[in-house]
This record gives sequence, structure tokens and C-alpha cells, in this order.
Amino acid sequence: MRQLLILILTSCLLSCATTNESEPLAFWDFSTDNSLVSEGQVNYKLTKANELVTFKKDETTSYLNIEEGGYLYIPRKDCPALDFHGDNSKFTIVAKINRREKSYEQCEAIAGMWNETRKKRQYYLFLNLLQKESGDQVCGHVSYVGGPTPGHKWAMDASIGKTPIEYGDWVTVAFSFDGTYAKSYLNGKLDKREGLNPYKFEYQIYDGGEDGSDFTVGAVDRLGEIGNFFVGGIAKLAVYDRALSNEEIAKLNL
Repeated sequence: MRQLLILILTSCLLSCATTNESEPLAFWDFSTDNSLVSEGQVNYKLTKANELVTFKKDETTSYLNIEEGGYLYIPRKDCPALDFHGDNSKFTIVAKINRREKSYEQCEAIAGMWNETRKKRQYYLFLNLLQKESGDQVCGHVSYVGGPTPGHKWAMDASIGKTPIEYGDWVTVAFSFDGTYAKSYLNGKLDKREGLNPYKFEYQIYDGGEDGSDFTVGAVDRLGEIGNFFVGGIAKLAVYDRALSNEEIAKLNL
């Protein structure tokens, strides 16, 4: 009887561990106003910064609609589990998006913790990172210093994919960091690009401290103001507290 109980408890513990490991840390399904609160291991509420963020639905998809100048945020103190840094530097961010053209060309922010103004950069999922002869691709920005990469005017450490993201199409973009490589994905596949994706980065993510970056969606703080706006739709957003494998990302159904 004792052995049977031990087997049952062991089975339960293994099952729970497997479930927790596969569950996102935070997951937003933007189908109603209530979906501003994440599901998953933590329940964090995104706040609309202004009225340029609304909920809409097209023929197939309910989504968060972000007009130029709109964005959302969670104060840093309210989302400690999203503060990846130091020994806790491994993560994955995945988003289902529909990109629209904006009035000027600039990097396009999806989600993460990245404050350029106060040199509190940590990690961020971008599109259209205009560096290294790039534009329109999925990009995973990482920083170990908070400020510009030493020897450069800007932060330069990023995995940058090869495939341009077209306007008006629903796609799934992702970015992971496993402690050695940053990787950018498009529609479940590693969007390989020689020397840039995967991008070798053998550092720990910068610790922004108590006054570090908020978690933002759709924009970042840069040059003394909010900018790098994303314009379009975001239907789903997931954050994992580990680096998902290529196979796991391929199986995600966002």
C-alpha cells in the first residue's frame, strides 16, 4: 500500500511539473476588455496608455487594435516575473500580429522591457530593426549593459531574421534567449540568417534595478519620449520563463 501511494504521488508530481513547464508564464488572448489580464502562471494587467488602443474583430480574428501613438504597459513593480536578468535570463516571447504601415519608417516595438532614454535596456521583441542592412524582419534585442553597445551609438545586439514581414497578414513572431543565443522566429520556424540569427550572445541580461523599464507593448521609451510605435493588430501574446526549443515553437498554435 505504501509503495502504491508513493507511485501515485510521484506520478502526480511529474504530471504537475510537466504541466507547469509547458504553461506560459503570462498569456494574453485579446478577445475582450477582460483579456488585458494575463492567464498562465501570473495574472498581470496591461494598461492602455491612451484611447488609440481598442478591441476589434475581422472575419476570423479578435484582436487588440493599435493606432499610431498607442501602446500598453505594466509598471515594473507590478510584473516582477517578467524582469528577466542575471541568472534568470532565459525566456521566450511569442505574438500573433497583423502589421500595418505607419506614417514614417522606424523600428516597431512588440513587447518586452526596454528603456533607451534612461539606459535601462533588457530585452525586447521588435520588427523592422533598422541596422545591419536590415528592415521589416523579426528582431530579438538583448542588452547586457543597459545603454548602447560599447563602441556604438545604439544597442546593436540582436537576432535579426531574413524574411520581410508583409503588411496586412496575420503572422506569428517569436524571440527566445537561452543564455547563449538569441533567436528570431517567423510562423513557427527559425528564420535563419548567417551571423545574425541565431545571434551569439554569451552574456546575462542587464539588471535594470528598481527603477528599470516597465513592460510595454507596442512602444518603448526612447530619446526622452515614447516611440518606435507598432501599428496594427495583436491577437495573442505569450511570455515563457524559459527558452522554448525549435520544436516547441513550431507546435505553438497562436
